[in-house]
Amino acid sequence: MRRTFGVEEELLFVDGQTGAPVPVAPEVLELAARDGVPPDAAVAEMHEEMLELVSRPHASLRALAAEVRRSRRSADRWAGRLGARAVALGTSPFPSSPHPSPGPRYRAIVERYGATSLRCMTCGLHVHVSVSSPDEGVAILDRIRVWLPVIRALAANSPFHNGIDTGYASYRFLQWSQWPSSGPNEVYGSLEAYHSAIDALLRTGALLDEGMLYPDVRLSSRFPTIEVRVADVPLLPSATVTIAGLIRGLVASAAASAARGDPAPPASADVLRLASWTASLEGLEGLLVHPLRGEPAPAAEVVGALLAEAAPGLLEHGDLDVVTTGVQQILRDGNGASIQRRAAEASGLLGAVLAGATPVRSSSPTRPTAGAA
Repeated sequence: MRRTFGVEEELLFVDGQTGAPVPVAPEVLELAARDGVPPDAAVAEMHEEMLELVSRPHASLRALAAEVRRSRRSADRWAGRLGARAVALGTSPFPSSPHPSPGPRYRAIVERYGATSLRCMTCGLHVHVSVSSPDEGVAILDRIRVWLPVIRALAANSPFHNGIDTGYASYRFLQWSQWPSSGPNEVYGSLEAYHSAIDALLRTGALLDEGMLYPDVRLSSRFPTIEVRVADVPLLPSATVTIAGLIRGLVASAAASAARGDPAPPASADVLRLASWTASLEGLEGLLVHPLRGEPAPAAEVVGALLAEAAPGLLEHGDLDVVTTGVQQILRDGNGASIQRRAAEASGLLGAVLAGATPVRSSSPTRPTAGAA
């Protein structure tokens, strides 16, 4: 089965001079509509300082790459007409007071969740990969869950928040974890068990509706896909494409494993939560939790294990060489967090912000101490 895939990228609008977040999404959406952009391709997010770009489903990495680059350029062009920039950063490096988007649902979220909804302004990457059926989808969820902390480390792109270096590669993880339904899940085992688990969560009354289920990976409620939700929006469009391709390969490998009757890795949700925390702290510059051994190992070794796991699916789609090269480039040049820190060291915190719109490359990453930016 050749699987289609697509991405949703959340971008942050910042003032072109100061780097502070600015609430220009309503005006940007008007400009997008005038340019003939379909309303489901550029959509409002929870805050007016953000925009979500939704790709079409694609069969090839090349086609996805072209759309990601084109959409990012368009968003930055629309923002530029308003004196702003559209940047790919997981969190705002500068202090901000987010402006909730209008509408009854966002208003209900603010009323229900208070400071969490007002302060949790984060930008992520969601990757959708097609599945042949919901039953296959659940089997895939059960088998890829242990690998998602490694994806988090590769995509980490939010070291700065509220004017300081947080010490985390993905501070977005800590902010996003404030939502009550976020994080990993246990192995489901069947579609029936998956729906039972969702029903149990909704019966608690803690969530407004099914749309507020924010697990690391889930069956999409809108498309015949699974949706992986762990990644920060990557700084570089090439990293978005690499991570999307890697996830498609992982999904295809997991589907083949399920078809053979191989058991799902048994790691508990508690272990995966700690693996995700470690990935958010260390990124690629320290030890990660090995998905199969449950113990610390060098980041390069763990990423290599992820590549090996995804290799059969990558080969099936003709992506093995391209994605392997992309992953090696991230390991060599650093993820977004490393690039932002280098930009901050060279140009100050504003330089790190604008790196989201004008990527900076370097071959020797450094890590400032907290507050050094």
